[in-house]
Amino acid sequence: MATPEDKPSKIVELKQRQAGAGGSPDRLGELLKLVRGIALKRVNGLVSTLFENVDDALFHLAERAESNAVQVQFFDGMREVRKKRQLVERVFQEQLSQIFNDFADGKLKPVRPEVANPSNAGLSLVDDQELEDSLAISSMVAKSENRLARPLHLVNQRLSVISGGNVVEDASNPIGPAPLCQAFRSAVREFDLNVQVKLIIYKLYDRYVMAGLEPLYEEVNTELIRAGVLPQIRHQLPPSMRNRAPQGPLPGAAGAVPPATADGQVAQTGGSYGDVGYDPVAAELQAELYSTLRNLLASRRPAHHEHGGDGFSGYGSGGGIVPNLSPTDLLSALTILQSQSQASQAQAESVADAAKIVQQLKQELLDQAQRLGGTANSNYAVSSADEDTIDLVGMLFEFILQDRNLPPQIQALIGRLQIPYLKIAILDKHLFAQKTHPARRLLDAMAEAGKSWSAESDVDNKLHDRIRAVVETILSDFDDDLAVIEHELAGFEQFLHQHKRRAELAEQRAAEVTRGREKLHTARRDAAREILARIGNRELAPVIHNVLSRPWANYLVLTDLRHGNDSEEWKNALRFADEFVWSSLPKTTEAEKTRLRALLPQLEKTLKHGLGTVAYHEGDVRLLMQELSRFYQGLLNGETFEVKTAEAVIAENAASEQLVEAEKATVTGEPPVPPANQSPVEEIVLASGSIEAEPEESPASGDEFVEAAQQMKVGNWIEFIDESGNRERAKLSWVSPISSKYLFVSRRGLKVCDKSVAALAIELRRGSAVLLEEVPLFDRALDAIVERLKQTHATESPSPTAS
Repeated sequence: MATPEDKPSKIVELKQRQAGAGGSPDRLGELLKLVRGIALKRVNGLVSTLFENVDDALFHLAERAESNAVQVQFFDGMREVRKKRQLVERVFQEQLSQIFNDFADGKLKPVRPEVANPSNAGLSLVDDQELEDSLAISSMVAKSENRLARPLHLVNQRLSVISGGNVVEDASNPIGPAPLCQAFRSAVREFDLNVQVKLIIYKLYDRYVMAGLEPLYEEVNTELIRAGVLPQIRHQLPPSMRNRAPQGPLPGAAGAVPPATADGQVAQTGGSYGDVGYDPVAAELQAELYSTLRNLLASRRPAHHEHGGDGFSGYGSGGGIVPNLSPTDLLSALTILQSQSQASQAQAESVADAAKIVQQLKQELLDQAQRLGGTANSNYAVSSADEDTIDLVGMLFEFILQDRNLPPQIQALIGRLQIPYLKIAILDKHLFAQKTHPARRLLDAMAEAGKSWSAESDVDNKLHDRIRAVVETILSDFDDDLAVIEHELAGFEQFLHQHKRRAELAEQRAAEVTRGREKLHTARRDAAREILARIGNRELAPVIHNVLSRPWANYLVLTDLRHGNDSEEWKNALRFADEFVWSSLPKTTEAEKTRLRALLPQLEKTLKHGLGTVAYHEGDVRLLMQELSRFYQGLLNGETFEVKTAEAVIAENAASEQLVEAEKATVTGEPPVPPANQSPVEEIVLASGSIEAEPEESPASGDEFVEAAQQMKVGNWIEFIDESGNRERAKLSWVSPISSKYLFVSRRGLKVCDKSVAALAIELRRGSAVLLEEVPLFDRALDAIVERLKQTHATESPSPTAS
């Protein structure tokens, strides 16, 4: 694994290679032009082929359409593509040229197609179309990057050289799948198409363009090799594709021997599985843990029991040594039990049923193995290593059935796998010794996915049914071939990957909606605070109170949201409020009257602008201006006016509006409708009569529940339990930079709740919220088993003072 310290040396090496290739800056520029020429020629040709096939594809679909409306959509799509094809091809070419220009200038940022952020709190049809659009592009990119990993990696390396040593990755490669797809996505926006037709065009792009990228990469690699750019890496694979060298038995791991086959023979295997990276530090720690486990298990047996070898380790009733059951006998017995118990296990939906099966398995296995080993009177024993394995798997599944992380329904499903996993453990001791074992990874993957499961978040039972399908496939198909496990692991990971993409987009939406609401809430409080700071308990003319507490407060909210509360627009809006309040006060000197006359035109202009911004009706604006004109004329003439506090004016307005609604309800027979668009000032004054700062939550330091809440990270899971005992599992998806509140979402990415640290700590303290473990299931199980065995050993060992 590369470390940050490795990166500088890598860049130096690339620059040295660049110099070694004899490349002056001009020559490097020529090489990039060469790549661009090859790419534009090939890609534009592929896109041309794509559009030549769009017409036929849409016509074929129109002929088979299930309704006239759908048929019309396809025909409309055909006309739109014919009309704008040249425009879209030109835009696509411009996008590709711009990508190469940005790459040459070092400005090309990694391209990761994502759905656009919604512009408001609501969800719309446009959002759904954009979601489908994004999913299609993301799937296309992921599939192509996986399929083309080898040639694409080599192109990345060579482009790194000709770009001056900058690291080039798939997402920042100008001819990588992501930039090419994003360029096409931008060009296709020129079409006015419905989402169904657009998705068909994307599928055709995948078929005709993305499928033709491999010859492009091969040609680019060939030409750059011919130009002397890294000719020595023509056969090199990216690290993620290289198989690790086979590993021998883990150091210090007792019993870490090559697995036995069903015939009792030693299988030739290395402990490396697939393309999972090997971490020597983690492997050493795992080996140490496994060694500790084996020693603790061995310490439970009598001393004479330890001397048995692979052939004999048991003692008969007369004290004689008896032969061990062979691995073949054990595996055969397990296969029979697996077949016999499959029907009964299918009914074991509860944790109690599954736990009963786990407890009975060891004795059933020994009885079955004895029957296979000879006559009923034959005396056979199980080797100490196999007995330890049986006990270890038993304790593993006991832990699973007691694991607080897993919902009971998932516990019962996974608990059915004890027999197959016991077979795997007997076949391959690496199950407990190596994290990369496919059976271990599958168990961890199902447990991690199951951790997020709840009936509310899986209403269609897709996750539950997928886990059930994996379990039933293993129970029915697994005998002694790990390929079954590897196949189920790959399928389950693909299932999780597909659902993760959609959930991430939903999470992004939930975060944006919550962020928008918080910004609006903060802006409303800021606006109300500023207005009430100016009118407070002052007694002013009602018209002045009405202007400031209603339209002008709303104008401040919009200004804060659009420009921020440190902008000139915000300062000008507050300046108007100050001058508007001053203008309404009695004028006792000629200088004050002269200043007021000069100020009025500017006040009128600013007020009209603000009223227009908040969509004040033109008729209402005209009436308000007439009322203000009469007020100021009387003020300049020395007349006196009725004055009131803001609280009194707002209360009177609310009472008057309630009366109107009540009269309307009497006429229509419908219940009164409360005002839906109260200004922030009215909302606060009617609720409390004054503006009060939200209390600062200062949880007690040193409180374990507060610390637990504060230490939560994005991605951590928690279970909430309501008063009725209903449980909902949620993930911490986002922490607000405004309020520091936590946003929790379901496994589908939908919002469950948001909570402050203090509120969450309270729920943790009273048990209505429970944090779930982030450590993988297998690791937690082994740690728990070690602790259990240590406690048992300490209890059974004689004390030092005993004689």
